[in-house]
Amino acid sequence: MESGDITRNSRALVTVMAVLALLIALYSVIDQLTGPEVYGPGDTEIVVSAGDRFTIEVPDDPGDGRHWIIAAPRPDPAVLRTTGWESPGAPGASGNAAPAAGGRLTPTRGTRALGFEAVRPGRTDLRLLHCLRCATGAADEPGAGVLNFRITVG
Repeated sequence: MESGDITRNSRALVTVMAVLALLIALYSVIDQLTGPEVYGPGDTEIVVSAGDRFTIEVPDDPGDGRHWIIAAPRPDPAVLRTTGWESPGAPGASGNAAPAAGGRLTPTRGTRALGFEAVRPGRTDLRLLHCLRCATGAADEPGAGVLNFRITVG
């Protein structure tokens, strides 16, 4: 009933565990390859399918005191849903913190990503504003940046 010191049940368990580990590894690779599409400031015309998730990465320097906001006119929520900002220092974030003197963490220049989900077919505009005070008229404040995107969901 035994060959070597491994029982038939033990061999079956090892085989099942090996197959399970292979499936997990395969899923991880496929998930990485099919993750959300990433667009940048130059991608002003974005075409996606309903149900797709994607991100828009924008340059960000937390030290300059400016913030990115979704400005008016806001995108049509029937076409496009915001899934949120990826915060600096989060896993996968490009704008991570760097150790400063004394071991404290300070923000560094990098990028910040805003996630979206395409809800249903249609077309909508998205306007991102990089502003200091982000109040009415913020687009006109010195140093403000504006990015405009046209998103088509097919």
